[in-house]
Amino acid sequence: MNLQIPKGTRDFSPEEKIVRDKVVSTLKEVFELYGYAPLDTPILERFDVLSSKYAGGAEILKETFKLKDQGDRELGLRYDLTVPLSRYVGMNPTIKMPFKRYQIGEVFRDGPVASARYRQFLQCDVDVVGSSSMAIDAEIIALIYVAFCKLDFEIVIKVNNRKLLNDVLDYCGIEKNRQENVILSIDKLEKLGINVVRNELKEQKIDDSKSNKIIDILNIKGSNEQKISQLKKILKNSEGLNDIEQLLAYLRNLDFEADFDVSLARGLAYYTGTVIEAFLKNSSVKSSVCAGGRYDNMIGAFLGKGNYPAVGVSFGVDRVYDALIEKQKTRQKTNTKVYIIPIKTLNESMKIAQQLRDAGINTDIDSMDKGPSKNLEYANSLGIPFVVFVGKKELGENKVKLRDMKSGKEELMEVDEVVKKLRD
Repeated sequence: MNLQIPKGTRDFSPEEKIVRDKVVSTLKEVFELYGYAPLDTPILERFDVLSSKYAGGAEILKETFKLKDQGDRELGLRYDLTVPLSRYVGMNPTIKMPFKRYQIGEVFRDGPVASARYRQFLQCDVDVVGSSSMAIDAEIIALIYVAFCKLDFEIVIKVNNRKLLNDVLDYCGIEKNRQENVILSIDKLEKLGINVVRNELKEQKIDDSKSNKIIDILNIKGSNEQKISQLKKILKNSEGLNDIEQLLAYLRNLDFEADFDVSLARGLAYYTGTVIEAFLKNSSVKSSVCAGGRYDNMIGAFLGKGNYPAVGVSFGVDRVYDALIEKQKTRQKTNTKVYIIPIKTLNESMKIAQQLRDAGINTDIDSMDKGPSKNLEYANSLGIPFVVFVGKKELGENKVKLRDMKSGKEELMEVDEVVKKLRD
């Protein structure tokens, strides 16, 4: 048999999984710090839910894994965590608002396989449903800063507002029914540059005077205050600009800041207000590591009832993982803290291992009767920081020998003393 994994999937070795688990556990800790509750939903969803008009749209449906169960019901693998959230809210009408949830789970897309693009990948989302206050948008941005601080990264967070972009396009004379395509082109400004955007606007039959007007506004420079001041001279009574001012004021109140970027668009059509992207400083990972925004109409339209303002962001766990790997000089291969080497004392050693585990210390033990040198080599290859030798002589004194693998220092001590030392 030629052993292979499916195209667009990958295995994670123990040392890789440890880093990913660190990212996920740190994010989970921060989400709960901010009052978000965990939600889990099935990997399988009914296909009519995934293909609903206001779900992911035609493009994403092309990449949806579709299957049937033995009852001939059409199902699909979830392609994001937002549609399951919408379905959950619809099925639980008595849920208290605002509903603050986080979800971490695998999603699936049957798309083209390319570098850093997979068919199975981890999404990590926080969303708030039920509140239209800019205070919530500010809280999410603060949460992003705290999460990356705990992961030891410096970040830049960029913000904009889709209502503001629509106001800009109104001012530039772009008809309402053409604005979505123009915004999709604007979204390419950062990645592909101004010439690509100009060419796309030309292809959309936007004349040069209007294109120049749009690009001049998108290129407004200066501090947040200077950008707002310049836009106020151009736009009268812009709700989007008011939202930006309010958001930045809430952030100042929390001692955080964000970079107001007039050209930030986020290409997805369902955004209605704030849009957010976070980037790492001093990293070869240049793509955004966290992104999202406000989508006040999507859940209500999806369910065909009710008003469900919502805002949320998704963390790119795989990109954060890549950046962490880049920073680390050595890779942890196990979470084991101590490795027990029995020297013809397996029964007694097993009891000692259990004592250490009962004390909450991650413990492994040799079960293959290898010699001390082979066992030391094994512990060293996994980077286990401590080894305990259990010999008959040591047991006669009610002691064991603890070895610090980094310094090579050895000490004779009682098991309780080992517990105390390894807990410190």
